[in-house]
Order: sequence, then structure tokens, then C-alpha cells
Amino acid sequence: MRLLIFCLFLSALAGCAGSRAFTQTGQASYYADKFNGRKTASGTVYRASKRTAAHNTLPFGTIVRVTNPRNHRSVKVTITDRGPHAKGRIIDLSRKAARKIGIVEAGVAPVQLKVVRAAHP
Repeated sequence: MRLLIFCLFLSALAGCAGSRAFTQTGQASYYADKFNGRKTASGTVYRASKRTAAHNTLPFGTIVRVTNPRNHRSVKVTITDRGPHAKGRIIDLSRKAARKIGIVEAGVAPVQLKVVRAAHP
């Protein structure tokens, strides 16, 4: 009986850990203008005027809230590409998304990520 209760406890604990929202803190940059109109890893065309982003591991179609802790501005973006390919960065934003949170002038800035909607299978 104790073993059954222990197994149920571990099962419940594992279920709770899996339901936590993904969050990440690190440095963000944004796409150079030369990438406008090029295909992304997901097959969609990158448009600087859309709110999209590249992340190395999140599934395509995931909606992420990106917050600039320096000014507390945030933007929701859709993951459509893989990257960034620069060491120490966690996300590449479209120019529109970068402008919305005020990082265009800096080029690279600290951000906080939070998944607000997982990609649909």
C-alpha cells in the first residue's frame, strides 16, 4: 500500500513539473535587413514587418511573450525560425518586434521569454 501511495505521489509530482510554462532569460538580437524576404527554417518567408522570432529549441508556431526588463515593454511573437546563431543569445526578433520593446538602437539587449501558447501539433 505504501508503494502504491508513493508511486501516485511521484506521478502527481511529475505531472505538475510538466505543466510549468517555459521561461528563459538572456540576450536578444534582431534580424538584419538582408534577411527580409528569405525563407525561414519553418518554410515561411521572413518579413521584418511581422512579429516573428527565431529560437533554437521551441517548436515552430509557439507564441512567446518577450519582455525587455529595462523598460518593461513586451511583445508577443511567433517562432518561425531557428537561431540565433550568435553565442550567448537566446532569441532573434523581427525588426517590428525589436522596435516594439525598444531594442533596435542597442542591437542586443536582455530579455525574458515566456511561452503563452504552445504550438499546435
